[in-house]
Amino acid sequence: MSTTFYMPPMSLMGQNAIKQLGGELNARNFSKALIVTDKALIDIKLVDKLTDELTEHNIDFVIFDGVKPNPTENNIEQGLSLLEAQGCDFVISFGGGSSHDCAKGIALVAANGGHIRDYSKGVHLSTKPQLPLVTVNTTAGTAAEMTVFAIVTNEEDETKYPVVDKNLTPIIAVNDSELMVAMPKFLTAATGMDALTHAVEAYVSTAATPITDASAIKAIELIAQNLETAVNKGEDRDARDAMQYGEYLAGMAFSNASLGYVHSMAHQLGGVYDLVHGLCNAILLPEVSRFNAVDKVERFADIAEAMGVDTRGMTFADAAEAGIQAIEKLSASVGTAQKLADLGVKEEKLEFMAINALNDACSLTNPRKATTAEIINIFKKVM
Repeated sequence: MSTTFYMPPMSLMGQNAIKQLGGELNARNFSKALIVTDKALIDIKLVDKLTDELTEHNIDFVIFDGVKPNPTENNIEQGLSLLEAQGCDFVISFGGGSSHDCAKGIALVAANGGHIRDYSKGVHLSTKPQLPLVTVNTTAGTAAEMTVFAIVTNEEDETKYPVVDKNLTPIIAVNDSELMVAMPKFLTAATGMDALTHAVEAYVSTAATPITDASAIKAIELIAQNLETAVNKGEDRDARDAMQYGEYLAGMAFSNASLGYVHSMAHQLGGVYDLVHGLCNAILLPEVSRFNAVDKVERFADIAEAMGVDTRGMTFADAAEAGIQAIEKLSASVGTAQKLADLGVKEEKLEFMAINALNDACSLTNPRKATTAEIINIFKKVM
């Protein structure tokens, strides 16, 4: 069976990588950027790192700062209107997954027309490359800066859906760990657990390959070894660099092997309750892993070793459970081991969310198939 592997043609990595961006943009003769970001990053003047680089290289820009934490269809329409009115010839996203997902939607629709929802009814549905997109990442978690995924919220029907399209892949991804040093503890924790979830789900995916396996296992190792330090000592450059590489490797894995029930369920929690995506993943990951380990026990034993568990002398089943407990311990240590009920989730919405989760594209590659009742039961276990 043949496979296809997608990632950006260029990635700028490491401390002060953003200082390489202006020259790369000049070489491509871009003239005016739509910067897609959120107001908080403007308020703390982090966006100045990007705008100063553009100004130094005589690149004009306009800023759209209306991105919500769970970006909406309306956000994309608003950004698209500004892009067209200002005559921008490329898009730069600045921030975490929310900014990148919104920018991807803007760039894809700008080139292909229609509505972003039109591209969610299958995979790789666009016919043209998106308007050139550059992603500048400020978190170490979502990997949205380099994947073929964009996650969009439909506020009208309380759903959140993935768009999976090769033409969402940015032309340049920037991961500058200096932009991540000031990231708050909770955001560091939530995005880090998001990255761990990407790696775990990709490793047990039905679409996994040796390339995605290698990326996923190394990502788990880096995250397990460095997340707690990055959360508690945010100024630690070594930990920030390691997390940057870990989340990128996890992105390489899931962008090509896809995901599973953790993400399809988390998307529903985001759509209905507007909850933080990484936190939802952290809450769901252990119980979904226990469900999947029934059919993928050897793979979860591998994950245990990557998490740092000494599995010598253990059966595969015992090693798998020890690995899941290591994930729980890490989640607790960084503050993401919470309960859905404490976040306002109500039992009366569980069936609605379970049905939509099974219709989510991420469910297609989950290694063990579940019924609606089984998805509801997983939700209940983490209530």
